[in-house]
Amino acid sequence: MNAREIRALPRSGLELTALGLGCSQLGGLYRPISWADSEALVDAAWSAGLRYFDTAPYYGYTLSERRVGQALAARDRDAFVLSTKVGRLMRPDAGVRPGDDGWAEPPPFRPAFDYSYDGIMRSYEDSQQRLGMACLDILYVHDIGAMTHGERHTHYWAQLTQGGGFRALAQLRESGAVRAIGLGVNEWEIVVDAMNEVPLDVVLLAGRYTLLEQTALEPLLDACVRAETAIVVGGVFNSGVLAGNGKFNYGDAPAEVVRKVQHLTDVCARFDVPLPAAALQFPFAHPAVVSCVVGARSVAQLQQNIAWLERPIPGQYWQSLLNEGLIAANVPVPQAHL
Repeated sequence: MNAREIRALPRSGLELTALGLGCSQLGGLYRPISWADSEALVDAAWSAGLRYFDTAPYYGYTLSERRVGQALAARDRDAFVLSTKVGRLMRPDAGVRPGDDGWAEPPPFRPAFDYSYDGIMRSYEDSQQRLGMACLDILYVHDIGAMTHGERHTHYWAQLTQGGGFRALAQLRESGAVRAIGLGVNEWEIVVDAMNEVPLDVVLLAGRYTLLEQTALEPLLDACVRAETAIVVGGVFNSGVLAGNGKFNYGDAPAEVVRKVQHLTDVCARFDVPLPAAALQFPFAHPAVVSCVVGARSVAQLQQNIAWLERPIPGQYWQSLLNEGLIAANVPVPQAHL
């Protein structure tokens, strides 16, 4: 697997590198990161051949978008793909404090959910200004779904369907203001619902198709192949439990998850395979998957992610996972080293 490999979105023809840089860390997730270190991280990704960068207004309460825009400002605009997200408007709020929503040094802006036609258009224009770019490549609807919104989900879903949110996205695509539209979510169920409302070019799906969990396989990924909707995989380490931090879905991993991770680790040890390397490579075997976005806190961490993605893994390893029931029986596995 080569991190610099180019893969196209079937519906739009937009081309992404196999590995993309997820830029939530540039917003100071849990700990501060300086402007200089942020720029160094983007520079290192560029030097490594990565040409896909994903951000969002929510990341660092606007800080990530501003840093990504500055770091990419001198680059040839046609040489990279940039995605950001809509669904939250960032409102001035002097009451914002360090640590709010996990952001270490957030500027005085607080998110307000708005998936309406006007909200989508305003969010898009605000992102253009923060990024300093007239054209944005991919626009994802961020964090829509029942798990995210609970009893308010029906209200926000109506903003997308009846309130013109999906219509705004379609208009932006049709006008050429963006080249592709989709969802950036942790819930595969809402993607199935959205595909019944509007043709989606790409979905950034976090945590639901990983070495640990393949719940999205038959309900969603196979349908995406038929619809030519590309999948960008996020959350490949399931909040870090597959990289050794003990976290799952943004909290402490429950006992059953810890047991399964230990079993996966034991199989990895038999074949001298680092568990994070297997986690990074696993999703690419599915034909719907075109790219994986992974965050990094430092240049060294970015380089480690690239090394994991490119490390050869023997076919016997994947067969052992199947034989021991650690991955779904009908799941495609990487073939490069069989």
